[in-house]
Amino acid sequence: MNRATIDYGEFARVSNGGDIRAIILQQGQFVCLRESIGGTYNRQNIYNMTPTQEHYDIVDWAMGGGRLPGVDGSLFFHNPYSPTCPTYFPTNVGVIHNRIGDHCFYLPTSYYANT
Repeated sequence: MNRATIDYGEFARVSNGGDIRAIILQQGQFVCLRESIGGTYNRQNIYNMTPTQEHYDIVDWAMGGGRLPGVDGSLFFHNPYSPTCPTYFPTNVGVIHNRIGDHCFYLPTSYYANT
C-alpha cells in the first residue's frame, strides 16, 4: 500500500494515482508472480495458491488503511538471509528503517525522488 500511495518517484508513476494492481503486477517486484525462477519452476506462485477468508480479510484491512507497526512508510523490503540488514537497499534509494523477523524494511531516501 505504501507503494500505491506515495506521490513521487517510480511507484507514483507506476501506480498512476493509486492503482494497486499496477504496483503488484510491476515486472520484477514479487517472486510469487513468477512461474519460474532461474529456469526452475516456482511452485509458490500465485497461480497455485487458493486464498482463504483470512487472506481476503488482510487485504481488506490493508486497503482500509491498516499498517503494521514498524513498517511505517517503507517502500522496500527483503530477506537478506543474514543476521544483519544492509544499510541501503535496493541501491541508495532505500535506507534501513527496521527489521521484523527475517525481513529488512527500507524508507525512501532523497535519491528515490529521482527514480
